[in-house]
Amino acid sequence: MEPLYFGTEQVTEEDRSYRGSRYSEVRDAVFANPYQNVWGGAGEPAWPAYRVTVASVLRGAVRREIPYFFRQAVARAVDSRADLRWGQDGKGFRRLLHPNGICLTGLWEITEETRYSGYFRNGSRALLIGRYSTCCNATRRGYERSLSLVGKLFPTTDPDHAEPLRTANFITQQDIGGDRTDIINDAVLLNAPNTTAWRRGSGAPVLLVTGIVFSQVDKNPTIRQLYQIAELGKSEGEPTRTPNFMRLVVDPRQPRIEGEDLDFRDEIMAQIFDRGDPVPKRRLTFLIEVTEHGETHGPDFFQRRTFRDWTRIGRLTFDNAVASYNGDFVIHFTHPTWRDDPDDPATATRVSEHKVRR
Repeated sequence: MEPLYFGTEQVTEEDRSYRGSRYSEVRDAVFANPYQNVWGGAGEPAWPAYRVTVASVLRGAVRREIPYFFRQAVARAVDSRADLRWGQDGKGFRRLLHPNGICLTGLWEITEETRYSGYFRNGSRALLIGRYSTCCNATRRGYERSLSLVGKLFPTTDPDHAEPLRTANFITQQDIGGDRTDIINDAVLLNAPNTTAWRRGSGAPVLLVTGIVFSQVDKNPTIRQLYQIAELGKSEGEPTRTPNFMRLVVDPRQPRIEGEDLDFRDEIMAQIFDRGDPVPKRRLTFLIEVTEHGETHGPDFFQRRTFRDWTRIGRLTFDNAVASYNGDFVIHFTHPTWRDDPDDPATATRVSEHKVRR
């Protein structure tokens, strides 16, 4: 088992000084140290399998002389807008819930008329860096796992833009407790997923701790609002108009990658590459759908959500991918803090890491 490395979990001056970043800088960082130089090539190592344990999310929760790393990590996830978090040692930080992932680069496009603002407006096109991951320890099909896709939008289509740009982030996931989806083509990823705690089995205590700590730091931990995208590129004085719910589904025209016990990282790579060939051959497309109509039923940890009137408004098209150390430890995706009114910044729960509105 690999030694447990936490790194810089807390908010630092590096986070506070964030003023934006260049797409090429973030892209180059995640491609800098791949686990496999050529996917599926002869002699390439197996993917790492970083573990999620109750001990890791509780470390420091009782002993006062040790910082409570998980609470620091949750606060940082909400408060820091940084795109890359190197830390003083250059090793980044340990993801305590989604440590195993694969990064993808591509384009966000809105192709239909909408009532929304910012980069939800028709004609919007933004460079995108995403991270596809699974919660906790199950990376292979045939097991309960919660697949997730988070994304970072740069308000440009120029990969060599010189000026730093502030990004907008989104968070989507399957049932937070897990789902039995063997092929990524069948996974429905939502910014407001269900929570079926009993599916976690022995990992249920991790889910319980996660819910408690996120509720202490923010509000409504199972919904990640979308206002960052609705405010990206918006003109001064223009009102924000944010969709309530978004789901991402693989384009039905994508091939289905077969194979027993297949790691999701191999499945993603197979969508884009031929094994043993470093040149991308295909693209992986997700469809963007939104709705205003959704209801939540049941208590925390057993929530069910029902939706209606989904409208397809655009797509995400990925043309390259890499599983790398920096993709697991350095790139950072902010979790938008809860707003009672997603269109009104004054209703935000966390104004900064030092001030919390309740």
